[in-house]
Amino acid sequence: MGMLHRALMVLAALAGLSASGPALAGMGQPSPWQINFQDAATPIMEQITDFHNYVTIIIVVITLFVLALMIYAMVRFNEKNNPEPSRTSHNTLLEVAWTVIPIFILVAIAIPSFRLLFAQYDFPKADVTITATGSQWYWSYEYPDEGISFDSIMVPDANLKPGQPRLLTVDNEVVVPVGANVVVGLKSNDVIHDWAVPSFGVKLDAVPGRLQQTWFRAEHEGWFYGQCSELCGRNHAFMPIAVRVVSQDEYDAWVASKKSAAIDAKGKVASARD
Repeated sequence: MGMLHRALMVLAALAGLSASGPALAGMGQPSPWQINFQDAATPIMEQITDFHNYVTIIIVVITLFVLALMIYAMVRFNEKNNPEPSRTSHNTLLEVAWTVIPIFILVAIAIPSFRLLFAQYDFPKADVTITATGSQWYWSYEYPDEGISFDSIMVPDANLKPGQPRLLTVDNEVVVPVGANVVVGLKSNDVIHDWAVPSFGVKLDAVPGRLQQTWFRAEHEGWFYGQCSELCGRNHAFMPIAVRVVSQDEYDAWVASKKSAAIDAKGKVASARD
């Protein structure tokens, strides 16, 4: 009785966590006790979440069906109820069914899966182009159309300000306008890294000697965090990604300030040489 009671308590706790999952899953960064995806901030992530939920329903239905068959077989065909074992060797209709039905299930999964893959790799016309380069252990960013480049390095715990998340805050974040199609080119200076932002539904390797591309369109303003998701060495866990999504006016002001700072820096370097 004690074991049954403990089992029921565990099941109740799991059910409570499952019910509260959507509330615990935040947008832009992980939340304590989160069990679901982070809230979607892009159309691609919305499709990923919908596809995940769709496949999960299919998995649960199949699992319950198999469990019901197992329980039925244990009750209906146990030694007590069937002292004389069945000598059935085959059933043509059943064999056709368990071949054809899984095919239909796989097709039902494949169609939305291919649709999602097409959406991920069907690049729209870029409003903003960014090149992200992975190094051990930080990211470098370049806006080629704007002439802007900078390194993005994690802020140590001692320098964090109130409200800034630990292991995710950087000194120079990526800034993009809300609603813009952002194409990100990925490169690496040394080993394989991976640029991943969960709320955007973006996760792609940065491979030495190759230029890979991904894209996103953030539909909400705010801060969105990710991390390098490919084991890349000793400080792999300290290589965060921070993206700040702002209005178009704020983005234009940010670009102007970055350009002005770059001009000032070049002027100071020239003066020092003279």
